[in-house]
Amino acid sequence: MEFFDFGTLFFLIAAVVIFFQLRNVLGRRTGNERPPFDPYTAGRTQNKDSATAKSDNVVSLPRKRADNDEAYAAIDTFAQPDTELNKGLRAIKDADPSFDPKGFVEGAKMAYEMIVMAYADGDRKTLKNLLSREVYDGFVAAISEREARSEKIQSSFVGIDKADIVSAEMKNNEAHITLRIVSELISATRDKSGEVIDGDPETVAEVKDVWTFARDARSRDPNWKLVATEEEE
Repeated sequence: MEFFDFGTLFFLIAAVVIFFQLRNVLGRRTGNERPPFDPYTAGRTQNKDSATAKSDNVVSLPRKRADNDEAYAAIDTFAQPDTELNKGLRAIKDADPSFDPKGFVEGAKMAYEMIVMAYADGDRKTLKNLLSREVYDGFVAAISEREARSEKIQSSFVGIDKADIVSAEMKNNEAHITLRIVSELISATRDKSGEVIDGDPETVAEVKDVWTFARDARSRDPNWKLVATEEEE
């Protein structure tokens, strides 16, 4: 037979009372709570607060021209001022203030290597993340045909000798940048018996490509996708 423990009941009641008291105090909104943290607006809020604090003590002179010159300085190192390329890069910078041509080229070089190797390996998942729908469909069709013939590509990426921006423009809200890329690659295609039917597994070949990348300048997604390819003779 179980006996009722009045001591246990007492502590249980006390715990319930304390819980509701804490809930009333901690759960009450006072109007002074901080808003939820948004990583996309934190920097802008901080800058706004700093600007407000400065404006209380300093009378700022107009410096729009100076700000623009500073923002475009990096672009001018990639393209001569007043050229079509420079104007295109500036238009992209206007649409997306975070755009940096140097950072873009470095990212494009990494994407180039990933795409070349993913195509050779038949890695559809990687390609899907880096290519537009049209380009992806073309790559996958070529991979499927190769697989149907039981052929395999043996590739080794040596490196990129040169990657230059040759054109840039805004198409509606989409930024388009075209690069001329010169790379070195060891590549050979083997048939189902292992015989080399294309390329050379011992020779470093120079490859020249003209690739166009694009992204929606309004999107929070910073990634660019390959939208067009052309092999230069």
